[in-house]
Formats: sequence, C-alpha cells, structure tokens
Amino acid sequence: MFAIILYQPEIPPNTGNIIRLCANTGCTLHLIEPLGFSLEDKQLKRAGLDYHDAAKIHVHPDLKQCLDLFTFSRVFALSAKGKTCYATSNFQAGDAFLFGPETRGLGSEILQHFPHDQILKIPQQTVERSLNLSNTVSIMVYEAWRQLNFA
Repeated sequence: MFAIILYQPEIPPNTGNIIRLCANTGCTLHLIEPLGFSLEDKQLKRAGLDYHDAAKIHVHPDLKQCLDLFTFSRVFALSAKGKTCYATSNFQAGDAFLFGPETRGLGSEILQHFPHDQILKIPQQTVERSLNLSNTVSIMVYEAWRQLNFA
C-alpha cells in the first residue's frame, strides 16, 4: 500500500484520525519528531479510537532517517506551494506522501529536495486558509488507492 509521513504533527485529533485512516486502508504511518503531543495523549487516543493496534506506526527522530527508508519508493510532498495537481499524478503501490505540520506546512528547505512534479497540491478556492490535515491525507490516500482500483 502507501506510506503516510507526518512531519512534526501538532494536533492530536488530526493524527488520531489519520491513524484510523491508516488502519482502514492498510497504509503505514510515519511520524517525524518532534511531535506536538505525546503518543499517550487522550485526544489522540480518542480520535484514533481502538484503531491504534490495527495501524502500523513508526516514529522517527528526523526526516532524513525516515526518508532513507524510501530509497526505492517515490515520495510526494503535499504543499499549497506545489504546482502539480494531485489528481494528475499517476501513483503506484509503495508510494509515500509527506505532509507538513498543521500551522506551517512544509518549508522551502524541505521542498527544495523534491522534483517539482512530486510536490503536489490539492486545489482550493482560497489561498488564505488551508484544508484540515486529516482531510488532506484522506483525499490523497483515496485518490492513490482509487488509481490502483482499490486493490
């Protein structure tokens, strides 16, 4: 399936919802420290319900150590600064999707390491605000999975 990478996530319910999504879609979740919460956080556990045991979750001390695991996979970064619409890319099993922290997204120091066609955006009508992180991850996972005929 796919890998979801959350770079320094800040809001426990978002990560909890993403844990639930991963458990239901077979995706692996990678969390990059520092986290804005404890993995024992009540809000995280509440949002993830009892899906924590059904999800594959890995915590990494930094982005480099995490990305080193994906040397043979494609990693797509999601950013409002992207020029490529997520729906125009062709995805394959094993792809990974990197998402930034809720309050600031992925910075240029991270995005500069990705080819332009692997920096994806999800269209929206406003540029002042952004979609919720767990909603964005859901959109991405289901589009990629749809392209694989939900295999």
